[in-house]
Amino acid sequence: MNTMTLWHLSPAEFAALAFAALLVGFSKTAVSGANTVSLAIFAAVLPARASTGVLLPILIVGDVLAVLTYRRHAHWPTLWRLFPAVGAGVVFGTLFLMWADDQVVRTSIGAILLLMTAVTVWRRRTVDQDDEPDSVTTRAGRVKARSYGVLGGFTTMVANAGGPVMSMYLLSAGFRKLGFLGTSAFFFLIVNVSKVPFSVGLGLIDGPSLLLDATLALFVVPGALLGKWAVHRINQRLFEQLVIAATVLGGLQLLLR
Repeated sequence: MNTMTLWHLSPAEFAALAFAALLVGFSKTAVSGANTVSLAIFAAVLPARASTGVLLPILIVGDVLAVLTYRRHAHWPTLWRLFPAVGAGVVFGTLFLMWADDQVVRTSIGAILLLMTAVTVWRRRTVDQDDEPDSVTTRAGRVKARSYGVLGGFTTMVANAGGPVMSMYLLSAGFRKLGFLGTSAFFFLIVNVSKVPFSVGLGLIDGPSLLLDATLALFVVPGALLGKWAVHRINQRLFEQLVIAATVLGGLQLLLR
């Protein structure tokens, strides 16, 4: 990242990034998928490729706070089933970043998010809302986990946009609110940390970007605390509606930007 990006932010630009960092904390402990708005803000203020490198450590800070908050609610069979497919998606996303321009990346991810949102909304109308999460030991469960895992790894690598993908998977699998948040917290902590060497290798993370991260990370904490307070005041139906709305918003802003 160009050092000029760090030292020549205007007060308004820094305020926008600080708000986006606060929103990252909120999304990690309340409404997963809302950080697509943060992605858009970072990409608007910073150069597109540099923005992904700056945002990744901010996301990791939010992941750590989410794990500390919801660590007892993770569904580990789902996580173990997802990780191999996510790894393949991260590798594919790294290769994709080596040749695709910003417009191709944005259009591809936006289309994927909107398609999966439509599928999930349709599917949620056909299942019992009180069902347990889909079994990952069935053939259908394994196929779905692998499909979403590859897409999640791909989108999180190319644009830090894996949140809406995994939100759609966990909703479609029937996860309730706390199980949803606990499972996604561990998932993204592990995946985002694993992305760091790839991002460093691509030149997306360097000294100046980490210095900016150290400042912005201070705003993640109050956002996470606000999310922890809010999540217990949001019922399951509203929670799902907010997650889906955030995903649609993220998909549209990627397509239309």
